[in-house]
Amino acid sequence: MSTSLDSLPIIDLSLLAGDGADVAAFDEALLRATHEVGFFYLVGHGIPEDVVEHLFAEAERFFALPEADKLDVEMTRSPHFRGYTRTGGELTEGRVDWREQIDVGAERDLVTGGAAYNRLEGPNLWPDALPSLRPTLTDWSQRCSIIGMTLLRAWARALGAAEDRFDDAFDRPSTLIKLVRYPGRDGDKRQGVGAHKDPGVLTLLMIEPEKAGLQVEHGTDWIDAPPVPGAFVVNIGELMEFVTDGYLRATRHRVLSPPAGASRLSIPFFFNPSVDRAMPHIDLPAELAAQAPGVSQDPDNVISGTFGDNLLKARLRAHPDVAAIHHPDLVG
Repeated sequence: MSTSLDSLPIIDLSLLAGDGADVAAFDEALLRATHEVGFFYLVGHGIPEDVVEHLFAEAERFFALPEADKLDVEMTRSPHFRGYTRTGGELTEGRVDWREQIDVGAERDLVTGGAAYNRLEGPNLWPDALPSLRPTLTDWSQRCSIIGMTLLRAWARALGAAEDRFDDAFDRPSTLIKLVRYPGRDGDKRQGVGAHKDPGVLTLLMIEPEKAGLQVEHGTDWIDAPPVPGAFVVNIGELMEFVTDGYLRATRHRVLSPPAGASRLSIPFFFNPSVDRAMPHIDLPAELAAQAPGVSQDPDNVISGTFGDNLLKARLRAHPDVAAIHHPDLVG
């Protein structure tokens, strides 16, 4: 694993495979990376190159659709925050993000009543003009979910808990795929997406080859995180910080827009527990607990152990137009 502050650590998932598996080495590398940085590159994950290439080709086909076809599935039509967001239609820290995207979550039945976060459960909006999108993203979600559970069990082991410590919280995982396109622009307005922490547990990100722009905060510096061929960029979210009393770090990150005339595709997959589940707390071994500084305290961003509370808070802030149309009682 690389420890340079100029680049993210690299971890090889194939260390867990076959007769030569080295579980202890993998767990140690995973724990160090997410304690010290909160981000790493994941290689050796086993997803074939042609599957990744097909995924990016499908994203290109979606963004090449006529605007009317994309607006047929615009997020303002969905009370569950699913669907297409046009360029400039999302906010981070109150500032406009310069990207267009489509959000596809776990396909669910409607939930009536109960906690406010139940409003996040429901069907996706699939474009009639691109019927191949649904099977492509369904397959990708299944592949990434397997990797996600593998990482969660490794974290549990490395933190001194039973390997299945997190399993019950993921009986009906909340998954989300974003297909994201960052159009190029010059000048001072380079916010592709503003600095933020993810509100959940785990993110697996694929970036278009040779397209820079992602930056990760480390101390007072921003580290460039360009794509590594075939690798995921992996980061943990606020809930992993919450359940480890800050031993694992949810790290701020941002994306700078590409230069004018260029564009950049990225495809994050968010793997999180059921909206109604609280992540189980980890009682850290003494040597780890001594290095746990506590959960970040931000009065403008109070972290809840229940995933649905965290996600709803983030969605209402990021998509005020959807909130105003469908959830006026939650904003004001």
